[in-house]
Amino acid sequence: MVKSEIIFLSGPQSRWKEFTFTCKVFIEFIKGFRALHFAGPCVTIFGSARFKEGHPYYEKTREIAGRIAQLGFTIMTGGGPGIMEAANRGAKEVGGKSVGCNIVLPMEQKPNIWLDKWVSIRYFFVRKTLLIKYSYAFIVMPGGFGTLDEYFEALTLIQTKKINLFPVIIFDKEFHKDLIAHIENMKAGGTILPADRDLFLVTDDIEELIMALKNNSIARFNLTSKPAMHQPFKWLFEKK
Repeated sequence: MVKSEIIFLSGPQSRWKEFTFTCKVFIEFIKGFRALHFAGPCVTIFGSARFKEGHPYYEKTREIAGRIAQLGFTIMTGGGPGIMEAANRGAKEVGGKSVGCNIVLPMEQKPNIWLDKWVSIRYFFVRKTLLIKYSYAFIVMPGGFGTLDEYFEALTLIQTKKINLFPVIIFDKEFHKDLIAHIENMKAGGTILPADRDLFLVTDDIEELIMALKNNSIARFNLTSKPAMHQPFKWLFEKK
């Protein structure tokens, strides 16, 4: 976390500090809106930054992202290395669009080279909002705490009807088997409803993933026939 976030999350501060932090958050949102407003309908791919080129998870993500980009979606990621890089790369290799919402960290995570456009955000909660705001589906590849945080954020928003019923697809059954078992345990214990298990798909099959996007994103939200909703304002120095 950046220093101002550490201070903010350390309990009540002076009213002036609370106000100035709120202004910084506002500016971060505006910066994100300006960068991503014209990204088009996106699919966000979550996953670890630690898998390098040549790793099976990296190469599978690259393939999946390429197939999704061929459907007309913009691929959105956290903008960094690993699975994020693989996803952005897969989109670019088939002529698709690729955007990223990078996080500013003490170890200086840099945007990967496969991005058409990106924005660097200081606060994780702002970044997560932006990753969700522009997407019509979420793909969960193997990852760590951050990936699960993003997955459950999207799932909770869908479950509580704060966002639309977008597809959430977990890829790689073997890697996620303990996670799925725990979700089944929650269902058995009554902490989630049986119907909540239907809010996401678990698969190893790229064709099943693509079909889910066609049926539950493109068809459900009528994406193929939507006209361009927004045009840039020259007086705001906006660009597509």
